[in-house]
Amino acid sequence: MPGLKNHPLIQQLLALGLPPDDFAVFGSGPMMAHGIKESRDLDIIARGAAWSLAQALGQQKKGGYGGNKIGLADGLIEIFDSWGPGAWDADELIDTAEVIEGIRFVALQNVLKWKKLMGRPKDAEHIGLIETYLAGRQGR
Repeated sequence: MPGLKNHPLIQQLLALGLPPDDFAVFGSGPMMAHGIKESRDLDIIARGAAWSLAQALGQQKKGGYGGNKIGLADGLIEIFDSWGPGAWDADELIDTAEVIEGIRFVALQNVLKWKKLMGRPKDAEHIGLIETYLAGRQGR
């Protein structure tokens, strides 16, 4: 998605000043980065210095699936220290993320796996969109 840094959610994320190597956008954010679907909010997986800074910026609460989360920007940005359901390694998710305009986005293949695990009605639609997009990329 050209001009991703001009998107209001991305601008709010960047304004937090999180160290770029210690977080990645997950949830539907990677779909937005690839121009597949617009995102209404951002879910972030964070570690190390990014998680420490997030803790200084907001109130830590229990997240789903046993982890912790911090809501910022009136709930439009949620930062997590772990991911679920399933056994996800935060370091691996961040280290294997795609860097788009200097921002790490969890690889679409991992987003696809997660959405299949979640199994919500909206995930069925997102799975189809991601699979179509990935099939189109392979055809190039």
